[in-house]
Parts: sequence; structure tokens; C-alpha cells
Amino acid sequence: MTTPHASKGRSKGRGLVTPGRAGIAVLAVLTLVFIFENTRSTKIRLLIPQVTMPLYVALLIAAVLGGLCGAYLARRRR
Repeated sequence: MTTPHASKGRSKGRGLVTPGRAGIAVLAVLTLVFIFENTRSTKIRLLIPQVTMPLYVALLIAAVLGGLCGAYLARRRR
């Protein structure tokens, strides 16, 4: 027989792996695969300077900046 207090701590969707977290993990893995498949060098111009770097570095920088912007906006909404 279980007590009411034993099942109170577990609620639906509060586990370690939730559908949202699984979806984010899949997207993160797909993003990393896409980034590391594109390894050739490319020229990037940011206003005036032009630099040459591997495409995966540019994609990784863009992904990190996008994640930071998304996290900032999500935090501001709360």
C-alpha cells in the first residue's frame, strides 16, 4: 500500500527526460552534425574586416549567439 505522500513528489512530465528535453537534445545533435560536416574554409566579412575560417567555426559561433539571444528573450518574458 502506498501513502499519499509517496506519489506526491512525482508528477507527470517532471522526470529527467521529458519530451521537450528530448526534442532539444535531438536538435542539438543534428545541429552539431551539420556544423561538423561543413569543414571547408570560407571568407566571412563583418563590416570592414574579411577573415577566412573553417565554416564549422562560423556556424558554431552563429548557433551559440542564436542560443544566447533566445535564452535572453525567454528569460525576459518570465
